[in-house]
Amino acid sequence: MKSQKTIFVALVLILLASFYAQSQDREQLTVPVSDPTKEIKLNANLISGSIKVIGYDGKDIIIDAIAPVSEKKQNRERADGMKKISTNDGFEIVAREQNNTVNVSTDRVNMKVNLSIKVPHKASLKLKTINDGDIYVENVNGNHEISNINGEIKMKNVAGSVVANTINEDIIINFTSITPNTPMAFTTLNGNVDVTFPATVKANVKLKSDMGEVLTDFDIDVDKTAAKIKQTADKEKGLYKIQKDEWTYGKINGGGPEIMMKTMHGDVLIRKIK
Repeated sequence: MKSQKTIFVALVLILLASFYAQSQDREQLTVPVSDPTKEIKLNANLISGSIKVIGYDGKDIIIDAIAPVSEKKQNRERADGMKKISTNDGFEIVAREQNNTVNVSTDRVNMKVNLSIKVPHKASLKLKTINDGDIYVENVNGNHEISNINGEIKMKNVAGSVVANTINEDIIINFTSITPNTPMAFTTLNGNVDVTFPATVKANVKLKSDMGEVLTDFDIDVDKTAAKIKQTADKEKGLYKIQKDEWTYGKINGGGPEIMMKTMHGDVLIRKIK
């Protein structure tokens, strides 16, 4: 018998549709974990495409990989009337499992692939995509790291802790419960940061919006003395610059681990579950 350290490697070859195909290619892969009674971790990394993760009552990780056929690729006729003969242009989705950690990736960095993944409810996620896709998570309990560059991050009915960052689009997260004594951070550049917490959350909050507003329905004990003054010098010009730190600092329910929320072009909203 092989031990739990056995590496499970699942390789799925998905062939793209032919030149005239109008549909999507879709394959499903089921990945068992070494010990379903212990913590499960999922790492999924894409260059182009979306990632959707849903918690369910099963023990395995189920991966649906979808390769859309774009209109641009379907039209192969050149300006001079010549047409290109298409060939099967396949790609691989690879899922590797070791010691309850499943790593999912694709070998074709320039091809858009959408992943839809089912995981047991108690799973920690590390998800990343860069172009042409959003990240959506629902009904999962764990410690999560979520990163996107040009897409939205949306998490619904999640528990545990989250560190989330994107550049272009919103971060919207709804917690059912949080991991005690665990700091969290939510940052974007062009979008809103909108996070809903249980009413009983205890936290020290650090909030900032450069070009928007900071809004909340919590009774936050704002520290009005916490604004910091920073002085910098330009020795060549003999000038000194004084800059005020525009972060808002405060405590919710007496304080606790730090929760940081920041955006430049957008609003920061920290909400209470109704």
